[in-house]
Amino acid sequence: MDVIIRESYESDGAAISDLAIAAFGESEGPVISALIEDLGADSTAEPMLSLVATIDNSVVGHILFTNAVIRQSSGSVAAAILAPLAVHPEVQNQGIGGQLIQEGIVRLKAARVDLVFVLGYPAYYTRYGFMPAAVLGYQAPYPIPKEHSDAWMVQALRPETAGTVEARVECANALDKQEYWQE
Repeated sequence: MDVIIRESYESDGAAISDLAIAAFGESEGPVISALIEDLGADSTAEPMLSLVATIDNSVVGHILFTNAVIRQSSGSVAAAILAPLAVHPEVQNQGIGGQLIQEGIVRLKAARVDLVFVLGYPAYYTRYGFMPAAVLGYQAPYPIPKEHSDAWMVQALRPETAGTVEARVECANALDKQEYWQE
């Protein structure tokens, strides 16, 4: 199975939408699909990195990183939020999600992004270098219940930036809805 990771094209929109529905199911999938479309049209999400995984020219995975803002008194920190990550159920558990994360991290480092945040399953994302963000002083855009606080995670692409500021992370307008921040 040859998996190719590349930046998404505008023409991938329908395949990415279908993938979100397949990966997240009939109830959550349309919400995630709409979020992806809304983020694509949201100028506050820029700069944005959208990658797809393909097998035989079919989109089987997608990852989206959008701009995040960390307000602080001095200096600037470039940040992104990983949301969503989807892999087609027929090819899950074959490392495609990990490949998407790793390629995204490589590209974000090259773009001089300092921090990447995600709200997701700690057992999964810690395998790719993410750690709980709250212990480093980074608050999610909306409060995360204490029992799920480890699901709000960060990866420092420049280690010297980790834990240097305590602040609430601000996301793109399309992602700034409380329902997206419930784990």
